[in-house]
Amino acid sequence: MFKYPLHTACRKLLRRWAGSEDGVAAVEAAMIFPILLMMLLGVFDMGNAILANQKAIRSSQVVADLITRARAVDSTDINEAVEAGRLAFEPLNSSTYGVDIISMRFDASATPQIVWRETQGMIPVANPQAHVDSLAEPGGGVVMVAVEYQFTPVFVSVLSDRMHMQEIAFARGRKSAVVNRN
Repeated sequence: MFKYPLHTACRKLLRRWAGSEDGVAAVEAAMIFPILLMMLLGVFDMGNAILANQKAIRSSQVVADLITRARAVDSTDINEAVEAGRLAFEPLNSSTYGVDIISMRFDASATPQIVWRETQGMIPVANPQAHVDSLAEPGGGVVMVAVEYQFTPVFVSVLSDRMHMQEIAFARGRKSAVVNRN
């Protein structure tokens, strides 16, 4: 019935199957495709993270600029500046946006003193006076704005949790050395 004994036929079939190169490219592609896909999606998420960080920088600068335009600000001015900072994140989700605005005065010995502070959506920056040492001018002042943002990757959130971003901007008052609060 068989030309060869069964074990010989199986051996020839296995040899022919092992020597065949049909489908090798498909198997290799199936092994490499998930890795390449993760790399592509990771690059997409990293691009969005860089964009989010640039928006955090812009947001801190926008808030600092708006606050330092007047000699004194009130709650409405502060809330409008904070909202402008939030809008700088468009079209990203700004639900994790936080801001800490600090107006400081330097005394005659150039020691910084906090005049007023407004913090929304984040933990206040610890020891803000240490951040302004290099900006100290006797009798001068500075406004420090810290912006925090939590970026969540879209595709590789399985591998990477939220990315915490904090950017700090410094600005001097345009019309007076110190920006006061009404």
